[in-house]
Amino acid sequence: MTEVAPRPGQLLVSSVLLTEGIFSRSVVLVLDSDADGALGVIVNEIAQTRLEAVLPDWVDAVTEPRLLFSGGPVSPNGAICLASVARSGEEPPGWRRLFDDIGLLHLDTPIEIVSGAYADLRIFAGYAGWEPGQLQTEIANGMWHVVSSTYADVFGGRPHDLWRRVLRRQRNRLAFFSAYTDEAEHN
Repeated sequence: MTEVAPRPGQLLVSSVLLTEGIFSRSVVLVLDSDADGALGVIVNEIAQTRLEAVLPDWVDAVTEPRLLFSGGPVSPNGAICLASVARSGEEPPGWRRLFDDIGLLHLDTPIEIVSGAYADLRIFAGYAGWEPGQLQTEIANGMWHVVSSTYADVFGGRPHDLWRRVLRRQRNRLAFFSAYTDEAEHN
């Protein structure tokens, strides 16, 4: 059986098997996936550090809820900024397309250039990463479900219930897991 790696723009939704740790009930947006491994950011976890404490100039530029997100356990002191261009087809300075109109924005980009160039911005502390073959093994072992993303999954204002909402909209057995509780006897 040939295992296919998830594509940039797809979501990794943690299965109910991941009951502890940072990936419990997490939704990860895949940013890159190739023979060298995979990386993404957790899109439904708010960081404990306040955005204004680390990047005060960016607070007014980011999308509601204007918070720093915890992107994952790798390089938690670093930051990744996802941005959606305001006008499709444009490529503003400091921005690199990943998929659709969403890309990475360098946080060294002057904030004056950023204003008005992007429809939405979100900043993540750290990221999630997998060595070559590791993610495919985890998917094969039932730890992750690979599903399509929507724009609201990336930039929506309700990150805390994203895990359930993504599962609920699936048109297969995954939708049943959206009602899963932490008490096994209630499932």
